[in-house]
Amino acid sequence: MTRVTDWEATSQAPRPRPERKGGWAVVVTLVGLVVVFGGAYAAAHYVAGDKVPRGTTVAGVEIGGLAQDEAVTALEDGLAPRVERDLRVRVGDQEGNVSPAEAGLSVDYAASVAAAGGERSWAPGRLWTYFTGGEDLDAEVVVDDDAMTAALDGVSADFGTPPQDAGVSFKGTRIRTTPAAAGQAVDPETGREALVAAFLADDPLADLTFVTTDPDVTDDDAQSFVDSFANPAVSAPVKLQFGRSPVLLRPADYTAAISVEVQDGELTPQVDDEVLGALVKRRTGEPGAPVDATVRLVNGKPKVIRAKPGVTFEPEAVSTAFLSVVDQPAGERTAAVESTVSEPDFTTKDAKALGVKEKVSSFTTYYPHADYRNTNIGRAAELVNGTLLKPGDVFSLNGVVGERTRENGFTEGFIISNGIFKEDLGGGVSQMATTTFNAMFFAGLKDIEHKPHSFYIDRYPVGREATVAWPTVDLKFENDTPYGVLVQASVTPSTPTTSGVVTVTMWSTKTWDITTKTGERYNFTSPATRTLDTPDCYPNTGYGGFDINVWRYFREPGSSDLVRSEKFHTTYTPSDTVICKPPKTP
Repeated sequence: MTRVTDWEATSQAPRPRPERKGGWAVVVTLVGLVVVFGGAYAAAHYVAGDKVPRGTTVAGVEIGGLAQDEAVTALEDGLAPRVERDLRVRVGDQEGNVSPAEAGLSVDYAASVAAAGGERSWAPGRLWTYFTGGEDLDAEVVVDDDAMTAALDGVSADFGTPPQDAGVSFKGTRIRTTPAAAGQAVDPETGREALVAAFLADDPLADLTFVTTDPDVTDDDAQSFVDSFANPAVSAPVKLQFGRSPVLLRPADYTAAISVEVQDGELTPQVDDEVLGALVKRRTGEPGAPVDATVRLVNGKPKVIRAKPGVTFEPEAVSTAFLSVVDQPAGERTAAVESTVSEPDFTTKDAKALGVKEKVSSFTTYYPHADYRNTNIGRAAELVNGTLLKPGDVFSLNGVVGERTRENGFTEGFIISNGIFKEDLGGGVSQMATTTFNAMFFAGLKDIEHKPHSFYIDRYPVGREATVAWPTVDLKFENDTPYGVLVQASVTPSTPTTSGVVTVTMWSTKTWDITTKTGERYNFTSPATRTLDTPDCYPNTGYGGFDINVWRYFREPGSSDLVRSEKFHTTYTPSDTVICKPPKTP
């Protein structure tokens, strides 16, 4: 193997050929051309600057050859009349106006100028366009989508027809449905295009077209709501539980608080808190003040009036509980309401247990015409009527009627005082006492206190009558039966040609069949004669007095066996003859 040294290799390499002078000339020429062309290109760039290409128009406004800022100003001025005018909208044969601002339309002037070439650039195309001429371009229009939608909705509202959702409503326990109906509204896509096109046009007219719009809630949706909610809602009462006290709400009452609204495209039940809360309050006492159950006559028959708990609650809590069960099946329509409850002492169950269900006695008396009698007897009957006696309760006429004063509704009338007639407030109330005594007598209740008139008045049952005087003379009797007793009192006022009528009726569960016997009069006494010269003297033709006995017999209903009897003895004093003389001169 032969090795070749570096010197030897070098000495054997060929020598380079000398360059020719013509190559350098070409290079110099090319460099010169570049310098010349570059200078010209730079000069062209300097001349074009940020000016808009010559002959350029935007939306018909000439801005060619203007610097960018100048072009923006020129474009603003040129488009101002069109930008500020209203757009005409036409739908069929109906027309209206919409302002560009309402439609959310505006012009981006800077972007429009930039799109027309009004900017500095070394790009050859930019320089070529500037010197050879621009184009007729459209302005850069900006659209606020929300405003545009609102404007088209406004045109639809003015000229179109909104779709009608199917509806459901309540009228008492009846359910009403309203059918769905399609509407007409401006087509949003073509409407947008038409408004944008009309914005800067010579004739700012936008022809819009309607499209059919479907309702959110169809007839099938409404029927589904009726089946799932409305029908169950009126199927049975709803019971709201306040502590231990239930409040029963019937469909005929509570449907007034229910409305049906469309939310998120669906029918949704809504409850008016105030209406439902007021309905509950009518069935409860004042907050913290419960109302005991009682019995009253309704349409001529005894009816238990339910107890009312004293309830403090938030109306929203009632509505929430109500909605949770109103569409549930029978047996699942009770909901507890968050509340503070004061329970009544006498419950609805207690009132039902009183057994006030039938008429057990009734008695009627008559009186001659006198305005004071109509006033005083009528007022006494008003106060007595509706008195409920529980087992063991004692009725006091003075306690029920109260003191006979003008403030209490009474006026002056004749009374018996010291065996003669005198005028005083409340005259005539003894008619109510006698009628009530006889109703008590035949109901078989226990006589506690009664005082007959001092002398006999022939319009009353002999030996079975009573008088009263505030506060010492009273009529009292006890309900000694195991049932409640409801006292009903009424008066038909007298007229100059007809007698007044007083009726007292006792309602309860019949405990006794009562019969009576009146004995013969005995121990007759003769009247005296009195001569009076007092200013309040009233003449009277006297008559005698006597004694008499009356018996009351107790038998169980339907039985002839006598259980017990009771004797009432009365002594009537004579009614003295009264002769009145002129009062003595002081």
